[in-house]
Amino acid sequence: MTQFEDRERAFEARFAHDEELRFKSIARRNKLLGVWAAQQLGREGADAEAYAKDVIRADFDEPGDEDVFRKVYGDLSAAGISITEEAVRLKMRELLMTAAEEISAS
Repeated sequence: MTQFEDRERAFEARFAHDEELRFKSIARRNKLLGVWAAQQLGREGADAEAYAKDVIRADFDEPGDEDVFRKVYGDLSAAGISITEEAVRLKMRELLMTAAEEISAS
């Protein structure tokens, strides 16, 4: 095997690893966001867990974060909770960082 092929395989392995971490971080962020939103909605216990799972499932509607954002922001707004779009997006970014740190620590 040539040095170039070694580098290429190492790059591909690193890319696959990074993508796996990204996927896990986003999935964990979605769960954390669902738990946070459930608290805002006054849900507890099994109802809060069910809501968090709904947020996770919302991410499969389309690529990107907009489907998750629409779910959470729409539910909070529909419940009469006064929150801005920017506040929800900020919470999503904060929880993504938290999730990435949790994934890296494990």
